[in-house]
Amino acid sequence: DVAGNMLSKLTRDDTGKNKAIFLMSTYGEGEPTDNAARVIRLLWKKSGLKGPNSDATEDEEEKKTEEDVTLDPTYLKGLDYAVFGLGNKQYQFFNAMGKAADSSLEKVGANKILEIGLGDDDDDLEADFDNWKDNIMWPALKKKYVDTLGSDNASKLNTVKKKKEVKLPPCHISVEYITSNQDKVDEISLNDVHSSSKHYFSAVDCPVTLKRELRSPEDGGSTLHMEIDISNSGGRVKYQTADNLGVLPVNSDAVVEAVASALEFDLDATFRLKAAPGQDSKHASLFPSPITVRECLSRYCNLTSAPRRSELKLLAAYAKDPIDKSALLRMASKEGKNEYREKILNAQIGLVDIVSKLCRSIRMPLEHFISVCPRLQTRYYTISSSSSCHPQSIHATVAITKTERSDGSIFKGVCSNHLADTSVNNTVRVFCRDSTFRLPSDPSTPIIMIGPGTGVAPMRALLQERSYMKLEKKLIVGPNVLYFGCKKRALDYLYEEEIEQFQKDGVLTQYHVAFSREQKEKVYVQNLLAKNAKETWKLINDLGAYVYVCGGVKMGGDVSITLRAIVSDMGEMSSDDAKNYLDKMTSKGRYIQELWA
Repeated sequence: DVAGNMLSKLTRDDTGKNKAIFLMSTYGEGEPTDNAARVIRLLWKKSGLKGPNSDATEDEEEKKTEEDVTLDPTYLKGLDYAVFGLGNKQYQFFNAMGKAADSSLEKVGANKILEIGLGDDDDDLEADFDNWKDNIMWPALKKKYVDTLGSDNASKLNTVKKKKEVKLPPCHISVEYITSNQDKVDEISLNDVHSSSKHYFSAVDCPVTLKRELRSPEDGGSTLHMEIDISNSGGRVKYQTADNLGVLPVNSDAVVEAVASALEFDLDATFRLKAAPGQDSKHASLFPSPITVRECLSRYCNLTSAPRRSELKLLAAYAKDPIDKSALLRMASKEGKNEYREKILNAQIGLVDIVSKLCRSIRMPLEHFISVCPRLQTRYYTISSSSSCHPQSIHATVAITKTERSDGSIFKGVCSNHLADTSVNNTVRVFCRDSTFRLPSDPSTPIIMIGPGTGVAPMRALLQERSYMKLEKKLIVGPNVLYFGCKKRALDYLYEEEIEQFQKDGVLTQYHVAFSREQKEKVYVQNLLAKNAKETWKLINDLGAYVYVCGGVKMGGDVSITLRAIVSDMGEMSSDDAKNYLDKMTSKGRYIQELWA
């Protein structure tokens, strides 16, 4: 029998009785996702291997629950396994966790039954998985397990495999409509909640106390400075300087009403989520209930992101019009990959557009829609404040996403526009998560901060923290070096006055600004970094400086290339040795990147 499980729930007993296929996603800069961290770190310790950031300190809860970590080359002997990695080639540590799981499992005695597959979400992750599944996984599993069965059983399995039409899987949930007024949410232990849904139950409503625009109206865009009061969170929301703020977004009323109208849902109806008969009770805890249909669509359903091809195939089963059904199946097929990219991905078409405009014959019961529709995911912002300076307030720097589609309509990023639409004194649902940005334990250790655009957010937090150390605690601090970049001083120079104050206070000792559009030849932060190669090498090599980079992955890649060239030239070493030098800095927490695609 086949069963799907979250890696966080994996035990040694499970590995003894099951064959396992691990689908491994990589988070941040080569780190495990939350639900994989415990198992991956245990495998590292049992195997003696290390990942890109495996020297990072575990949290206290993980230390308390950690199993015996002595090296054991037979720890998972007898387990047959395969790994498919879910990654993005724009990031430096492409599929680091898939590769780490694959090598670690083999080192602790597990039997690798086929070669690792590496999916690239920058191109077509689903196509990568389909190719691996059809051309590598199925043939290998057939050879190892099916061909060794008796002819009758093998024939049955091959017959199943050859079926082209995949039936819609049974709905795992049911909804129970409630007629009486019942607004008390059912009490559910977090241990009984699917790990991907836990923040729906633990996030806290906190009021926005301040909002201000950081860019000029002439720039045509918007970046907001926001402050969120956490003083009444009962200690459930607390942070360290430059941590990550998780924000639970809310779909706009217009989007919610368009979906409800198209699918004929009653937005005012109240229901309780339940597991369908014979299904795991965890299906009843996808999100808090009882709940109205309006709140369900607003808070928990991803209505605006482009559906994956597998989701289009599911939607096709509910299309009443043969033309709609055919169009969805065509784009969901391997042959329709280019059409899907053009008409869905590049056009930024969301589920709301499909059911309300493109395929209006789709109809389905609410419980089926909840099953088919992906959950609305948390968005993360690197906090731009110091917890020493602002212990009861979290500052966030938010770029508002609005882009024009090919048909002239406007695509709006769901979370940034939710924050933009939230008035002062109204609340947003938030929680905090550790980030990799941590200052050196010795405040006199130099830091080099590279953060163009909204990448300056954590650098503002680090400078506030060092300002507090210097001015309030009277410690010897620095040197502190900042590289910032924007288009023009008059348009999008974020936090200009604050940065100037850090300079006047002697906190910011070196400041380099790249204005990319103020001269004929564009200048970026990596260009200024290269000009200061000698000083940068002295700070890194002689004084043990920490390097922090925040921003887009392309910028991060360019900075990495520049640093490698600096280390190679100034350190008189080969390019490969320079890469190893930077890799060691990364593993020791001295070269820290938080990048986004």
